[in-house]
Amino acid sequence: MTNLRICYQTIEFGKTDIHLCTLRNKQEFYDPRGIAKDLGISSAAWPIFGIVWPSGLVLAHHMINYDVGTKRVLEIGCGTALSSLLLNKKNVDITATDYHPETESFLNRNTELNGDDLIPFERTGWADNNDTLGRFDLIIGSDVLYEDEHIELLAGFIQEHSNLKCEVIIVDPGRGRKNKLAKKLLEIGYTSLFFKPENTDYLDTDFKGHILTFSRTN
Repeated sequence: MTNLRICYQTIEFGKTDIHLCTLRNKQEFYDPRGIAKDLGISSAAWPIFGIVWPSGLVLAHHMINYDVGTKRVLEIGCGTALSSLLLNKKNVDITATDYHPETESFLNRNTELNGDDLIPFERTGWADNNDTLGRFDLIIGSDVLYEDEHIELLAGFIQEHSNLKCEVIIVDPGRGRKNKLAKKLLEIGYTSLFFKPENTDYLDTDFKGHILTFSRTN
């Protein structure tokens, strides 16, 4: 994290506090060995992983009341991994993944800040076919539908890592691609339901997006 300006914050979920070390702003950049560049991550896109975005907050607030039970959970495109940290605090079987090469170091640092066991993490892209993640009962993510080309890649990644009975929860800020994803997931047996979060008083501005839920029962 050399030469990066960072900040600390605590986000409250009822009586549960999650402590976070994040980038100070969206202008931070540090890639001296060109690792991110070689992965196709531009200097403009580099800081995206290290900021808490509104969609990430919506997902975490949604998950605080979700009955996970014994489900094995995967957070995709986790970034600051707020939901993973929250679920880990609740002793959920959570695994996190992201494409950015710095995500894991921030995740480990934040897990230690919260006094919890390290969260299993694997750096992988949706087009990669050699990860060791396995399959999950619940897949979650926030603001992952940036480009049209991501739709097919994400659907394929979900197919590869979901059990026959699986639920997918994605918070989308309104990028206009939710129906395209629903169509792709319908092809592999998922039904869909979209709805607005009921309460977003914890955000500075109105949330114009939806919580997307997809389920497959067999």
